[in-house]
Amino acid sequence: MSPSPAGTADDRYAHVEAAIGVVEASGLHYEVGALGTTFEGDPTAVWATLRAAHEAVLSSGADGLITNIRLGQRSADDTSMDGLTAKFRT
Repeated sequence: MSPSPAGTADDRYAHVEAAIGVVEASGLHYEVGALGTTFEGDPTAVWATLRAAHEAVLSSGADGLITNIRLGQRSADDTSMDGLTAKFRT
C-alpha cells in the first residue's frame, strides 16, 4: 500500500502516518518501507485495513488521495513476506 495524499504542505508525512497508524493497530504483520507499507494476513482483515487506512488519510485532512495497492494471494501456499525477502536481508 502506498498512499499519495494531496494537501500536505505543512507536514509532508502527517497523512501517511495516519495510514500507517491504522496498519499498526490492525494486528497484521507489516513492514514500513521508504516507498510503501507491506502487510499480510487474513484476506478479510487485509481488505478492511486497506479501506480503513485509505479513509484515515482523508480523515486526517488530506485534500485528496490516490492509494496504489498491489495484492498477492495464493490458495495453498504458506509463503510469507519475510520468507520472500529473508535472503536479501543483512
